[in-house]
Amino acid sequence: MSKKILVVGMARSGLAAVKYLSNKGYGVVVNDSKPEADLGQVLDELKSYENLEYILGKNPGKEILKDVDMAVVSPGVPLELDFLLELRSMGKEVISEVELAYREAQSKNIKFLGITGTNGKTTTTSIAGEICKEAGLETYVVGNIGNPAISAVEVANPGAVLVIELSSFQLEAVYDFRPQVSTVLNLTEDHMNRHHTMENYAKAKANIFAKQTPDMVCVLNYDDQITRDMGKDCQARPVYFSRQARPKGGIYLDDKQNIIAVKDGQEIEIVNAADLSLPGGHNLENCMAAIGLCLHFGIDKNVIKKVLTSFKAVEHRLEYVNTVNGVVYVNDSKGTNPDSTIKAVQSYKTPIILIAGGYDKGSDFTELFDIAVDYVRTALVIGQTADLIADTASKAGIKEIYKLDSLKEAVIKASQIADEADVVLLSPACASWGMYKNYEERGREFKDIVNNML
Repeated sequence: MSKKILVVGMARSGLAAVKYLSNKGYGVVVNDSKPEADLGQVLDELKSYENLEYILGKNPGKEILKDVDMAVVSPGVPLELDFLLELRSMGKEVISEVELAYREAQSKNIKFLGITGTNGKTTTTSIAGEICKEAGLETYVVGNIGNPAISAVEVANPGAVLVIELSSFQLEAVYDFRPQVSTVLNLTEDHMNRHHTMENYAKAKANIFAKQTPDMVCVLNYDDQITRDMGKDCQARPVYFSRQARPKGGIYLDDKQNIIAVKDGQEIEIVNAADLSLPGGHNLENCMAAIGLCLHFGIDKNVIKKVLTSFKAVEHRLEYVNTVNGVVYVNDSKGTNPDSTIKAVQSYKTPIILIAGGYDKGSDFTELFDIAVDYVRTALVIGQTADLIADTASKAGIKEIYKLDSLKEAVIKASQIADEADVVLLSPACASWGMYKNYEERGREFKDIVNNML
């Protein structure tokens, strides 16, 4: 008798899990808290799939919970929901789509390179993915970057590589997941409305290496005290990267700013930091992490250097949009927490008009504006956090602050007050929820508004 599986949440990963499981012949219970009327596109995509049962606009009842064998949850679904707790009390597994993908990948001997951290995940994942492709490997760049891992597993050939970006939400419900090489880039306060404490947040992130073995490698940021300390509890061999020190057996800068990586006791010169295609200290760290991942995955240093000197910026991450009347517009919609926006404002030497605000994740913006006051001349704030950000920016000493009702109004206001050579930077320091479906939609709208001003 085939299993019946409950799939909770019909965002990208949940929808992909339903399709995969249905194709494999499982009975699937499709669940989302949204009512049927709000799920038109999802339901259209599932019309041709068999063995589906729908529970929409409500949580599954006890009869369904008794009937299913396990649940696969989307990242946005809190694991503390009553019905998920009840499932666990029945001895039934509640796993993420990433865990499902990992388990299904084992029969094909698919390899995983895992990337997590608070900031830099998407850039590092994209760089590592390009390096693997350049090395001639069948490569899929998946996970929190927008492509469900389970969809790649379904089409990948044996021996393929999945380079996977992992959020804390995705890592909360992994159990067997074991990447060949992993990295934790950094950890700063984020998603406190979900995790409540930094300890809980760090614990979720640490799941990336929890099942690795001593013959595997975990690449950790030596300059971040939290990630450095993670090496003490890491079952895999920790390899540290640093901009500021020279960790033994790690990745670091020599006196000429060459990036040196130590492997098998040998110092290997990879590339000079000045030759990296991506600017900024944060991108230097991202490149060091990608070097650690790929070098310890067995990829030649010349392949790594070729990609690091030619790689183009990721969409929505410090993405140049256009210059209008001498004013540069930059899309950093991927900046969804204060630390990410700190790194963004520190990337420019000319005055910044910052557009910030969005969904309130319980973040503290004090450190952001204590630093941003040296870079930002004007703050334009929008969304749920507008009042909090405006108050914090004012206390930090930013004199020009405007509260606007929409992103369009903020861009128009920026165009009116900007001087030639200013940078108008969308780096919200907040999630997009409540105003947009995701940060990509927010970034695309910003670009459309800017380009329509020409």
